[in-house]
Amino acid sequence: MTQLPLRAQLASALGRTAATLSRVTGRGDGSVIGGRVGLVLEPDLLKQLARDRKLALVSATNGKTTTTRLITAALTELGEVATNAFGANMPAGHVSALSAHKTAPYGVLEVDEKYLPEVLETTGASVVCLMNLSRDQMDRAAEIWLLAQKWRRALSGKPTHVIANCDDPLVTWGASTAAKVTWVAGGQRWKEDSWSCPECGGPLDRKGADWACRECTFHRPEPHWVLDDDAVIDPRGHRWVLDLQLPGLANRSNGAMALAVAEAFGLHVQSALPRLREVTSVAGRYTTVQRDGRAARLLLSKNPAGWLEAFDVSDPSLPIILSVNAQGPDGRDTSWLWDVDYRILRGRPVYITGERRLDLALRLDVADVPFQLCESFTEAFNAIPPGRLDVIANYTAFQQIRSEFGRAV
Repeated sequence: MTQLPLRAQLASALGRTAATLSRVTGRGDGSVIGGRVGLVLEPDLLKQLARDRKLALVSATNGKTTTTRLITAALTELGEVATNAFGANMPAGHVSALSAHKTAPYGVLEVDEKYLPEVLETTGASVVCLMNLSRDQMDRAAEIWLLAQKWRRALSGKPTHVIANCDDPLVTWGASTAAKVTWVAGGQRWKEDSWSCPECGGPLDRKGADWACRECTFHRPEPHWVLDDDAVIDPRGHRWVLDLQLPGLANRSNGAMALAVAEAFGLHVQSALPRLREVTSVAGRYTTVQRDGRAARLLLSKNPAGWLEAFDVSDPSLPIILSVNAQGPDGRDTSWLWDVDYRILRGRPVYITGERRLDLALRLDVADVPFQLCESFTEAFNAIPPGRLDVIANYTAFQQIRSEFGRAV
């Protein structure tokens, strides 16, 4: 790789120092502050760190941290990979990730949906992975069709190879201006944000996985890769059983996307798939933690589509703790709680906590789901008899719970 200019070297080194100090003083993992320091000293640092690397950018409303982890696991078969493993998915986090792995020839960066155009323009990434778009943090990100429109503009005229989920009409529309697109039929369980055509506004007709606009030519592209229950069918028609350790349909979809990205890097499924199977947890997600005779599995969910997937993974025979905050990273607006169908929880012991527990309590009461209101996670945890339980929490609530168990990996 080309050596960085002196100013960029200094900015990168001081950024790493700031990140280290953040970690040793217990202020955080350093993945944001290190990048911020570097960018203050050299505003062009991200572009310079990205130069001469083959990069993949991963963006979606749900699943981007997990898919980033899976792609990274696969690409380690080729060599060292720089990645923002802790989900710091804005430019400061990208600077920290690339700076921490100065000589890595490959990079896989999770990118916030809103920042994708900027990061693509800055890094010139050769591969972009787009998975899904649904309502999330409406007070910050605005309407999702606007995000899809920004993606279209950002990809137009670029030589970037896009890997996109053709089962999501908004993602398809956002990706369709790219010079090269590999379409993956990764599934779309949450359809409430894509009943209208993003091209003309007409109604979308759906038949099974297929969809098409009733009033214009916009329709589902023919997929190159197909998720088929517990397996993926590659472009040559070969069927590969995924057999991932991460649970649920959503993670099988993430795995299919990861395999398509790996092939874009020249890595065959036969070499990539064993690496994907080694991933057991992603930044605490799906981890089971134990204390006082109780084994709690931690699930992250931050919007209606994510709750649908969490319920799919959750064990209906177990007690469950739900925790919702509304801090900056979560989005201040909790009106999305009314879009989640909580009736699936009927018959389970349900305990609710978090800063917005009263909002959640009202929603469960309307859904006729009995619950126990708790002042803290510890109170909820201790109220459950010894044994197994599930925990579903949104972003900052999830991080607080992880901290209680020593930041479970």
